[in-house]
Amino acid sequence: MDRKHRFNFETQVIHEGYDAERFKGSLAPPIFQTSTFTFETAQQGEKRFSGEEEGYIYSRLGNPTVKMLEERMAVLEKGEAALAFGSGMAAVSAVLFALTKTGDHILCSQGVYGCTFGLLEMMEEKFQISHDFSAMESKQQLLDEIKPETACIYVETPINPTMKLVDLSMVAEAAKEKGIPVVVDNTFCSPYLQNPIELGCDIVIHSATKYIGGHGDVVAGLVIGSKEFLDKVSMTTQKDIGGIISPFDAWLLLRGLKTLAVRLDKHCDNAERLASYLLAHPKVEKVYFPGDSNNADFEIGQKQMRRPGGMISFTLKGDKETAQEFMNRLNLIKIAVSLGDAETLIQHPATMTHAVVPKGSREKMGIEDTLLRLSVGLESVEDIRDDLSQALEGV
Repeated sequence: MDRKHRFNFETQVIHEGYDAERFKGSLAPPIFQTSTFTFETAQQGEKRFSGEEEGYIYSRLGNPTVKMLEERMAVLEKGEAALAFGSGMAAVSAVLFALTKTGDHILCSQGVYGCTFGLLEMMEEKFQISHDFSAMESKQQLLDEIKPETACIYVETPINPTMKLVDLSMVAEAAKEKGIPVVVDNTFCSPYLQNPIELGCDIVIHSATKYIGGHGDVVAGLVIGSKEFLDKVSMTTQKDIGGIISPFDAWLLLRGLKTLAVRLDKHCDNAERLASYLLAHPKVEKVYFPGDSNNADFEIGQKQMRRPGGMISFTLKGDKETAQEFMNRLNLIKIAVSLGDAETLIQHPATMTHAVVPKGSREKMGIEDTLLRLSVGLESVEDIRDDLSQALEGV
């Protein structure tokens, strides 16, 4: 039996891609903290540069610690290969640059992360690569919106920060009819909760800073897909633009991955209880959570996500100042723009992560001035709830 399919997820996150026997029995993977690698002979160097011989040359082109991470992530996301980057945006930009050329078009989900929006705007301004946003509510709608020059479909699901879901199987079917790839930002779910490649999509992106690392101490990105496509990315946008990950950061991600399943179960448990609390609170206007059975996208979540995740967005009754006052009254919950950490974090998308998005575009995405995004942490759920409660009482 293929080793990739022998073990369950909880085992793969601990063991996949590492053989202690190859490294003097070290239980923990070693950190190859080196910029370059020596050759035994000049001829060996020539063969490695020409591709006649496999082996390491320079850490921008490959590193053993990084390779361990990439092999593990490829298995977890059901892909053929993976590449690691120095940030989530390095991963996003490498993929979009590799897939497009001047005059091409990108069809995007109704909302995207603020910096992804900024990248799309830059690509349009500098390289005439246009983009449109789609609600992606039906296959026919997608087929009608795909243009002859559409190079790829780019999807976030759940969408940051509105938590809207997109039916990935439906999108993949439409894309295959047109012969174009589907790229999915799977950051909010991690491979533990959702596997877009199994649903027919082609390329998966993670801001590994979030749930993959899980401890708020590393910035990184990951791309998973076919070996053919990632070989192209490796030898072009990754090598020549150079948004690579350091060996130590790769090692931190390997360490974080070991507890991914355990952490995500706790994140999900806490989020489900807190969503129920917020849904019942009189000062909360709306709650956006995939696990809410009254959510318009609930059935999509049931179909493609193993659990609803650890992210909740909600709006308060009032205005922007109400939302900010509420945030300022929190004690345990920290005001910060990341997510997936052990600590519970809250942020105000309209003035923080999505501030770069013009107000009109934000409103079309559903980002209201009273919208707050809560990344539910690993603390006692009673303590998180009590902090929310005392802050809500004060506004």
